[in-house]
Amino acid sequence: MRTPSGPLRAAVAPALLARALTEPAAAPAVGDSVLLDDGRVVEVLPRRTCFQRLSAAPGTSAVQVLAANVDVAVVVEPLQPEPHAGRVERLLALAWESGAQPLVVLTKADLAPDADALREEVAGWAPGVDVLVTSSSTGEGLELLTAYASPGTTLCLLGPSGAGKSSLVAALGGAAVVGETRADGKGRHTTVHRELVELAGGAFLLDTPGLRGIGVAAGEEALALAFADVEALAQRCRFADCRHAAEPGCAVQEAIESGELAERRLASWRKLEREAAWIARRQDVRLQAVERARWKALHKEVRRSGRVRP
Repeated sequence: MRTPSGPLRAAVAPALLARALTEPAAAPAVGDSVLLDDGRVVEVLPRRTCFQRLSAAPGTSAVQVLAANVDVAVVVEPLQPEPHAGRVERLLALAWESGAQPLVVLTKADLAPDADALREEVAGWAPGVDVLVTSSSTGEGLELLTAYASPGTTLCLLGPSGAGKSSLVAALGGAAVVGETRADGKGRHTTVHRELVELAGGAFLLDTPGLRGIGVAAGEEALALAFADVEALAQRCRFADCRHAAEPGCAVQEAIESGELAERRLASWRKLEREAAWIARRQDVRLQAVERARWKALHKEVRRSGRVRP
């Protein structure tokens, strides 16, 4: 951990570890502000923003917190090989859900002769989001990126392995802060696995491991922002409950027929909407089970203490 008095190694209190078994989001995450007691993390303070995904563990609907208190969520996507639309859209949905400002950074521009054309294509997948083209080798676009890294700002880099995140950090002059956290007046920012990187200008980068399975833990509002183009068209449909299939007066289908909207874009929106609904249902069932277990344990403790009439 990083504190005003210097680096400090701290363990997580057993009570907090036990709570995290049933509430994974309660566990300390990168960027968290925490309270310490006798060298142990006893509480995670409220998060300003929270970047999370569905746990990679099979058969679970538990949410895994990737980073907390992030100001700018940077979706890093390589230009070589060509950008993957579905991955960018998924990460942007998570970025909007977090409450942080989304930003798309395309890397390896020196390897893509058609970088400008690819940027325009990616911009179509990211309505309302700035898209930067960069190259760690030539320095292209790095000055534009530093504009988002003002002193005290925390950025989170998200993207697949091999996207050039480490090269991007090095090109920005970042130095790894081993096991440290950024301090504030109430608590301390925690990090793990050398993920916190301090830039010379006073900003911080949270570099996450390459994501293999990305489960969408985004709500309706986040998906509406990630697919603002589809949502805007849907507002023009004749019927409020239009599913954008074969209904008369469907503005979305008309846009597809005219070439204004790619059919792939609508399919991606539908897929993420279904996944988000499935996760919400699974989480409701899981929360009900946790609550039943809590009350069962409470009743057992009451009987043990003899506070129940015979």
